[in-house]
Amino acid sequence: MRHGISQRKLSRKSGHRKALFRNMSAALIKHEQIVTTLPKAKELRPYVEKLITLAKRGGLSNRRLAMGRLQDETQLKKLFDELADRYSDRDGGYTRIVKAGYRASDSAQLAVIELVDRDEDAKGQDSGPVMVDEDDFAEA
Repeated sequence: MRHGISQRKLSRKSGHRKALFRNMSAALIKHEQIVTTLPKAKELRPYVEKLITLAKRGGLSNRRLAMGRLQDETQLKKLFDELADRYSDRDGGYTRIVKAGYRASDSAQLAVIELVDRDEDAKGQDSGPVMVDEDDFAEA
């Protein structure tokens, strides 16, 4: 029987699933909006909302708990400094999931998961390699 089993396995072992949620939550905190499959977005939502709740409570012990789940110091700083202040008057419901059609290659249902009242400038921030002109590099 399947009683009491509430989370999806997502065809991954537990360590891989934990790493997936750590990476996706760090990306969501950094960019404040990511595109993923619908089941992953639905599983990521409570993971991120619990992190934001820890940040709202503040304190050293909650920071250490969040660091254990997030494993990214820069995103932890953003979580406790910016997002905790932004959502201080909101009781839950920090994320929104919007269905985004189907992926062409395998017809997987896509979704956009984003933070409510997100910063529009955070999207795409520091993502990918930085293109540098060779002339600027040679002059330095």
